[in-house]
Amino acid sequence: MRIVYNVLGIMSGTSLDGVDLALCKFVYLNGDWSFSVTKSASYEYPKEWVERLSFAQNLNAYHFVKLHREYGVYIGKLVNKFVSREKVDFISSHGHTVFHEPENNVCFQIGCPMQIAATTNLKVVADFRTLDIALGGQGAPLVPIGDKLLFSEYDACVNLGGFANISFETNSLMCAFDICPVNIILNEIVNEAFNLAYDDKGMLGKKGMVNSSLLKELDEINFYSKMRPKSLGREWVEAIVKPILKKYEGIGYYDILATLYYHFANQIAKVLNDNEIEKVLFTGGGTFNTYLIELIQGMTKCELTIPSQEIIEFKEAIIFGFLGVLQQEGEVNCLKSVTGARKDNCGGSVTN
Repeated sequence: MRIVYNVLGIMSGTSLDGVDLALCKFVYLNGDWSFSVTKSASYEYPKEWVERLSFAQNLNAYHFVKLHREYGVYIGKLVNKFVSREKVDFISSHGHTVFHEPENNVCFQIGCPMQIAATTNLKVVADFRTLDIALGGQGAPLVPIGDKLLFSEYDACVNLGGFANISFETNSLMCAFDICPVNIILNEIVNEAFNLAYDDKGMLGKKGMVNSSLLKELDEINFYSKMRPKSLGREWVEAIVKPILKKYEGIGYYDILATLYYHFANQIAKVLNDNEIEKVLFTGGGTFNTYLIELIQGMTKCELTIPSQEIIEFKEAIIFGFLGVLQQEGEVNCLKSVTGARKDNCGGSVTN
């Protein structure tokens, strides 16, 4: 049996660097799924949307719902700009995470799928996390099923985005969790201190000196010693990490960045080493940060694979497209071994 889908996967990360769109062809043949990317594009957020998304969590109920709707229209217009004559069976949209508190049964991604559907005249699959959280899971990470079925040649996959996360198979079960924050902190500091969107290749952080006291406090954060499943969100960064950094404002931005890089590399390498990973695929915007990659490589004997620029930038959008395919097929797209839910599940809502 051969099954073919042409799906537009859409991803917006917590680092607020923009919206990724990947139009992919997914083929099921002889028991295996494969994919190819038809076209892809990343749209940087204009300043207005960076500000609106940054403060979304502080809005009252009325203005939050209004933002949810307007952001859906915004995404729909990007789709119309992106798609010309290509065949699209449906859109699979992650949305933009504003709240992620699975311990309180709360998670919300804005980007109203009804508005996307109305703007594009295309079917939309969205809201992938809610069912898993209702089943007692973390609702994250969601990409491991894609890593398992589309990138099985690697022992592990690490994504360096707003947060670093990893997925790998152990004892015949997929395991995945968030490791530490990355760009969600780096980009904010670099923007505040240098009026830049990001630290290109890590060159700003490379100028600084590691502060041993700050490094010690960061490495001793309780999250790192917690057993999986576990996941991170913006709220955790604001409650736990920022107060630590605030105490060290006097050491200067270069040294803060240098210490953060060493901390992130240490936490990522520790996970790779502890789980005896041999071959790992790195993707996400942080993969372009050559200084961070060099630090990680210096702390582990793993073989770090850096794929093509398209896979680095769009792997998450590709996999969210694939999650929509699995939802349409009625197949599991969220694994209890990853999230801690009571059972494997098929998350996602459909708007025709």
